[in-house]
Amino acid sequence: MEPSLELTVVDSFTDRPFSGNPAAIAVVGAFPADERMQQIAREMNLSETSFLVARNDGSYDLRWFTPSTEVDLCGHATLAAAHVLGGAGVFHTASGVLTCTDGGDGWIDMDFPADPVTPADPPSDLGADVKAFGQGRTMALVELRDAATVRSFEPNLDVIASLAPSAVIITAQGDHAGIDCVSRVFGPNLGIPEDPVTGSAHCTLASYWSDRLGRDELTGEQASARGGIVRMRVRGDRVVLGGRAVTVSKVTLLA
Repeated sequence: MEPSLELTVVDSFTDRPFSGNPAAIAVVGAFPADERMQQIAREMNLSETSFLVARNDGSYDLRWFTPSTEVDLCGHATLAAAHVLGGAGVFHTASGVLTCTDGGDGWIDMDFPADPVTPADPPSDLGADVKAFGQGRTMALVELRDAATVRSFEPNLDVIASLAPSAVIITAQGDHAGIDCVSRVFGPNLGIPEDPVTGSAHCTLASYWSDRLGRDELTGEQASARGGIVRMRVRGDRVVLGGRAVTVSKVTLLA
């Protein structure tokens, strides 16, 4: 029988419980077997369950699992991990070293690699008026006519799954004060029909809207049912993402 395991569930990119994007964080002495971590992620059934192992120098190894697969980068679960550790942390991941620092007033800043898109021919069967289309390393980005179209968009997940190996971002310029861009993210290939708030998508959105708007500092709203806010600062080939987080529960797995 496996030993019990405690996980902390954190809502990321929000300062209110039951909004933002929930992630489960397990701080363990050593990584369980890959199959075991995948089983736990499937049981938690959140977009991400993450496992942290401390190194002797005070940094951590960090791995992320969706209900169906391990992923190379996850922003909201990294934010949740830093929140669990007190608001800061250095993480060794499949995407390199990620550093989280205290951004003040409850914000946590995360230094991530930028993921700009390469323009490509837009899909013809998306069911919406596509202004621009591009491919990043693992995500595709679709700019739609306006924020209202993004908010009301009803995806055909079979079409979405054909556009990118991981997820598809739909986006438009912001429609109210203080919001530069609005987005939604769909990841059926990862077992996530729609992600509530996606930090890694803002590594792409930051580069895209920085070029479009001519500014390096932006604020994005992910317009899912739960919703969330992500601050973005473009720094060359890196993006600093800022978000808040709140702990909502503790879960103990007995099996």
